[in-house]
Amino acid sequence: MRPQVAARLGLTLEDFDARWYGDLAQIREIGPIADALAAFDARPEVLEEVVALRRPVTLEGLVPVPGAAETIAELRRRGLRIGLITVCSEDVPQLWPETAFHGLFDAEVFSSSVGLRKPDPRIYRLALDELGVAAEEAVFVGDGANDELAGAERVGMTAVMLERPSEDQREEQPEWGGRRIGALPELLDLL
Repeated sequence: MRPQVAARLGLTLEDFDARWYGDLAQIREIGPIADALAAFDARPEVLEEVVALRRPVTLEGLVPVPGAAETIAELRRRGLRIGLITVCSEDVPQLWPETAFHGLFDAEVFSSSVGLRKPDPRIYRLALDELGVAAEEAVFVGDGANDELAGAERVGMTAVMLERPSEDQREEQPEWGGRRIGALPELLDLL
């Protein structure tokens, strides 16, 4: 999709990527995607096309990895409250009801909806408040992006790194000296 979006905006893929993943990344992750797209000075109909191009790709990425839904369901069956904190653009919460994730969580905090992103302590506290859980009673599980694990620990949560599958090593796995699991179902033995 990125080459199509770049072409539609009249940019090379390299120029689009440099801006989209550079100075516009935070803008699109803490507010309306239109704010980030406005930086390209494109006509409104072009911006609508870009949003439409993103929709199926975003939806395709919102599929639970094997064992995720079952693990979450088992944790909830055990009486634990489950929350989600995600750094994402606004298309994720818009498409959320159409995904298998819908209804799995007791609280969902989308960065683009709340204007905060990890590791800002306020985003963790917001999720904790929505769950009605003290930080010291909470376990945060993540792949370590955005300094999220250290951010969770700074607010008093216990952090566990979910290692990325070897085929998903687009980015180097962050350093982490704390607990690690290789797959989400392993969490059942930790809790």
